[in-house]
Amino acid sequence: MKNDAAPLDVTHLIHHPYTPPADFEAPQPGVFKASTVYFPSVAAMRQREWKDKSAYTYGLHGTPTSYLLEERLCALEGGLQCVLVPSGLSALSTVALATLQTGDEVLLPDNAYGPNKALAEGELKAFGITHQFYDPLNPADLAARITPRTRLVWLEAPGSVSMEFPDLLALLRICREKRVLCALDNTWGAGLAFKPFDLLGDGQWGVDISAHALTKYPSGGGDVLMGSIITRDPALHLKIKLCHMRLGLGVGANDVEAVLRSLPSIGIRYQAQDHSARALAQWWSEQPQCAQVLHPAWPGSPGHAHWQALCAPQGSIGCAAGLFSVMIAERYSQTQVDAFCDRLKLFKIGYSWGGPVSLVVPYNIRAMRQAWPAHLAPGTLVRFSMGLEAVADLQSDLSQALAATLMD
Repeated sequence: MKNDAAPLDVTHLIHHPYTPPADFEAPQPGVFKASTVYFPSVAAMRQREWKDKSAYTYGLHGTPTSYLLEERLCALEGGLQCVLVPSGLSALSTVALATLQTGDEVLLPDNAYGPNKALAEGELKAFGITHQFYDPLNPADLAARITPRTRLVWLEAPGSVSMEFPDLLALLRICREKRVLCALDNTWGAGLAFKPFDLLGDGQWGVDISAHALTKYPSGGGDVLMGSIITRDPALHLKIKLCHMRLGLGVGANDVEAVLRSLPSIGIRYQAQDHSARALAQWWSEQPQCAQVLHPAWPGSPGHAHWQALCAPQGSIGCAAGLFSVMIAERYSQTQVDAFCDRLKLFKIGYSWGGPVSLVVPYNIRAMRQAWPAHLAPGTLVRFSMGLEAVADLQSDLSQALAATLMD
C-alpha cells in the first residue's frame, strides 16, 4: 500500500543540543530515569565501573538517584555499602541466594518473619539448602544448633508479630565464635532504635548484614515497596551485589524519589508512633480482656530487659517502633476477636506498618510456631501498628469496638 504521507521529522527532538545548566540545587534531589546510559566513547564504555559507584553503565546498576538513596541509608544504619531491591522480602531472599549453596544450612529464629521461614521451607529446601529454627530467647539453643554446614544465621529484634526482643549481643557472639555469617532483619529498628553495625558503641560489635524493608518507616506512606541490603565488608558486599546484578533486580526511580522525600522525617515519625504505641500499650494493660501486652519497651514483655540494655541505656526512655501486640484472653473465641477487629473504624485491617494510618491484624500463633511458646499467655494475638492519628481518637476507637464485641 502506497503511503503518501510526508515523513515526520523528529530527529531534531531526539538529538536536540540543549542541556540545562548543572548548578541547580533544591531541597529534593533530581530524579534520573534510565535503562540506557550514554558513553562518550567506546574507550569510556570499556573503562567505566559500576560496582564501586564511580560511574554509570546501565540503569539497572544505578543512577544518581539510586546511588544517593543508598548512601543515605548507609548513613542511617551505619553501614558502608548498600543495594536496593524491590521489597523487604526481596532483601531477605537476595541475602540467602548470595550466601548459600547446595549442602549449606541456614538458621532462623522461630519467631521470624513468616515469608522468610516459608522461603527456607520452599525454594531453599528445593535447592538442597537445609534449615533449622532456634529459640531466639535462648542463646544456648542457637549455639547447640550450629553445625559445620551452617553458613547463615538470621536475627530479628524483636520477633515478628509476638515482639520478643532477643539478647542480640549474645546471639552475635555465638555467630562470631562459630565463624558463621550473621544477618539481621532490621526493619523494626530502622537504624534508629539501635545501630546494627555498632551495638555497643565501640565500633567493634555488629552484624554482618542488615536487611531492611524500606516499605515501612523509610517510605512512611504505605505506598512504596522497596528493600535494602547493607554491609560493611567490601568482599561480602561484592558477593551480594553480583548476585543482585545476576538476578536482574532493580527499583523504580519514582519509588526511590518517594523514599528520599520521606527519609528526612523518619526520626519524627518513628518517635511519634513510638509515643502512641506506648500510650495504647499502657491502656491495654488495664483492660480485663487483655491477657498480655507484647511490646519490647513494656516491662514484663518477653525480652524487655534486652531491649532496655540495647535501646534505652542509662535509664533513658529509649526508642521503639510504633508496633505492639495484645494477647486477648482465651475465654474469647477467634470469631469474637475477628468481630472486634472488624468493628474498628480508625484502625484499618491490613498488613505492613510504618505508614500514616493505624492498622490491625489478628494472628493464629499456633500455625506460625513449632510449639506454643511458654512465655506467651494463652489466647488470641492481635497486632497493632500505629499511624499518625491522635492517641485519644485511637483509644476511643478501641473502646467502642471492645464494648460492642468483647464484653463479659
